[in-house]
Amino acid sequence: MRDNVDDQQNEGQTITAGKVIPVYVEEEMQKSYIDYAMSVIVQRALPDVRDGLKPVHRRILYAMNEAGMLPNKAYKKSARIVGDVLGKYHPHGDFSVYDAIVRLAQDFSTRYLMVDGHGNFGSIDGDPPAAMRYTEVRMGKIAVEMLRDIEKDTVDFIPNYDESLKEPTVLPSKVPALLINGSAGIAVGMATNIPPHNLGEVVDALVMLIDHPDATIEDLMGAIKGPDFPTGAQILGVSGIRQAYTTGRGVVKVRAKAHVEPMPKNKNRIVVTEIPYQVNKARLIESIAHLVQDKTLEGITDLRDESDRKGMRIVIELRSDIIPEIMLNKLYKHTQMQESFGIIQLALVKGHPRILNLKEILVYYLEHQKEVITRKTRYELNKAKERAHILAGLKIALDHLDEVIATIRSSATAEIARASLISKFGLSEKQAQAILDMRLQRLTGLERKKIEDEYTEVMATIAYLESVLADEHKIMGIAKDDFLDVKKRFGDPRRTSIVPDAGEIDAEDLIAEEDIVITISHQSYIKRQALTNFRNQNRGGRGVKAGSGKIVKEDNKVTGDFSEHLLLASTHDNILFFTNQGRVYRQKGYEIPEAGRQAKGTFIRNLLPLVENEKITAIIAVKTGISEDENKFLFMATNKGVIKKTSVSEFKTARRAGLIAINLDDDEDLIDVKLTSGHHDILLATRDGYAIRFNESDVRPMGRTAHGVRGITLRHHDVLVSMDSCEGDSGEVLTVTEGGLGKRTDISEYRLQTRGGKGIINLKVTNKTGDIVGSKLVNDHHDILLISAAGIIIRMKASDISSYSRNAQGVKMMDLEKGDKVAALAIVDTVSDEEKETENAK
Repeated sequence: MRDNVDDQQNEGQTITAGKVIPVYVEEEMQKSYIDYAMSVIVQRALPDVRDGLKPVHRRILYAMNEAGMLPNKAYKKSARIVGDVLGKYHPHGDFSVYDAIVRLAQDFSTRYLMVDGHGNFGSIDGDPPAAMRYTEVRMGKIAVEMLRDIEKDTVDFIPNYDESLKEPTVLPSKVPALLINGSAGIAVGMATNIPPHNLGEVVDALVMLIDHPDATIEDLMGAIKGPDFPTGAQILGVSGIRQAYTTGRGVVKVRAKAHVEPMPKNKNRIVVTEIPYQVNKARLIESIAHLVQDKTLEGITDLRDESDRKGMRIVIELRSDIIPEIMLNKLYKHTQMQESFGIIQLALVKGHPRILNLKEILVYYLEHQKEVITRKTRYELNKAKERAHILAGLKIALDHLDEVIATIRSSATAEIARASLISKFGLSEKQAQAILDMRLQRLTGLERKKIEDEYTEVMATIAYLESVLADEHKIMGIAKDDFLDVKKRFGDPRRTSIVPDAGEIDAEDLIAEEDIVITISHQSYIKRQALTNFRNQNRGGRGVKAGSGKIVKEDNKVTGDFSEHLLLASTHDNILFFTNQGRVYRQKGYEIPEAGRQAKGTFIRNLLPLVENEKITAIIAVKTGISEDENKFLFMATNKGVIKKTSVSEFKTARRAGLIAINLDDDEDLIDVKLTSGHHDILLATRDGYAIRFNESDVRPMGRTAHGVRGITLRHHDVLVSMDSCEGDSGEVLTVTEGGLGKRTDISEYRLQTRGGKGIINLKVTNKTGDIVGSKLVNDHHDILLISAAGIIIRMKASDISSYSRNAQGVKMMDLEKGDKVAALAIVDTVSDEEKETENAK
């Protein structure tokens, strides 16, 4: 019972030598955590601004130097140096030491190799290194410069963890390691991430700062262009670099270096030769494969790694209809082919962590070099003075040689001889001992001359060293010469190029603007072709083959695949796809897969997310970009004669997933859409040969989800087949029938009516003419494109087509094979073509 009471009384107290000391948990935790945090910050995670090394790296290099593992010596097992570092200086895990050694030996991790490795040290694919018992190491040549003159009292030493040995607090570091190799580490509540730089550029900046101490960061950036990663690649822009160098923090965008190589059959491949720093190549390739599998990246036919000892080569083969520049943009957007590198220039300054700008890093390094050179000079001066002191004693002995010999011979012991020499000739103890240690051959005339010459030389050296210590400019001159020597021996060309950052590259900037023909077949295959594929032909010609549609006749019906929609557009246009279900989808003109005349094209469902039973019934091109056409309208018409006018601004959020364009009845289809100004006249034409013309001001603007109003009152079994728009009475109405007949009729014959009427006769329909395909407004500057159900396209001048009245049937425009029929027509503005050709010629 008494023990329990004592336990309760001692709770929260510490008993030391019979004395009770109260201890509060909060204070103890705070103190312990601060001690732990400072230990991690100072002893583990952050580099010193002077030599750019963390303690583990410093201990590795020092231990290798002590073990004689120099670049001109044989390799030794990695396990040996790991054991030395652990046993002598770094009482932590062996993995942490070996991992640090491995990174210092990896040419894709370290810009300038501090460790020369022999064996398997891992790969850029993430392969692990071999065990330390298999690999061998020695110091890299540049690592020797990190420890040069360390034996000349250039840096302070402290006891190791068990006080049995001494270790340096910092290395002399004749190379600016903090910048040339960078550093990364996570401490407690802070982190550092300094990128590697080019040695030659850093030396140039140091020389600039020595010559011009008042140089600004902007001046220094004239020498140091930016980070220089061991894996090369490209840095986009200088704004992130400037911010990091000015404030100590910044973000730079690093992009893989790639180029396009042509392949047979109009295909291309993207070849990646350099990737961003710290990106795993194998995982990069794997991520690309997953994106292809998920259909995020479509158009990649093959992906392989052809890298070898000559360099990196990732090959990405593309379909023939894929534009390489666009695919490259998508790869930059969705994969690690473009990465952001966050720069945090945090380092220890006099044992305290500080965020440093570029000039501060260079200044602190120069101060360290100034101290190293000063201490080295002072060390050498002391050695020179000691030698001069000995030589002066030897000279005294040679000047009184007979007396010195007699004194030594008459002395019973060395101690007596030394004391006699000191008293007789006024020598110091060291001088007397040097005389006693002198060999008889030094008494020859030649050796005596050497002593005198050496004494003169040493005195000159003392004078020089004293002048160096007295003049800071000479100290910095020595540093400058050392830097230039290091640059000469270890400098190399920049690997990472810095290119302008154009922001998010617009794919349109990479695509030449040209006129194209977009066709959609009855079985929903879409393709685009260059308009130049279709040469001008005379009226009534046979045309050229535009597709591989097959016509099969069964029970007097034409079946099979044939072209249903044809649109003239530009590669830069927004192509709006309207479906029979009243939805709208959007694609760019250049995103439509290109195919040849005989090619079938791409299945539309692979391009647009159409639902079951949904089919494209109208496509239009918005020339200036949807968001810029706020004052324009999309005018729609259905097969039931219903029309609707909706502001383009309602469609500015149109997306690939689709939007509702118009609400339809169960048995109603959307047949056509026009882009209008709000003051156009609308011309509606029916299958049975009737038409109505009215001004669109008769129709008020409605929202996307509205159903619309009646545009024309249809007769029994008649349907609306086409819609067009015009301004005023200029132009003619071209009407084409399935039988290949057509005519031009002056627009003035179509009097202006009020919407909702039954309309007037447009063309007298018979069995010979077939049903009306459509009516379009044309003039003499237009060319006409007709496409048949069999996929035959013919181009002719509108001026070659005769003009007739509304009641006439017209003339033959296209010579059709048996069972074929006209499926669609489109208009080409030849004036625009001529202007574009003239502009291109300029």
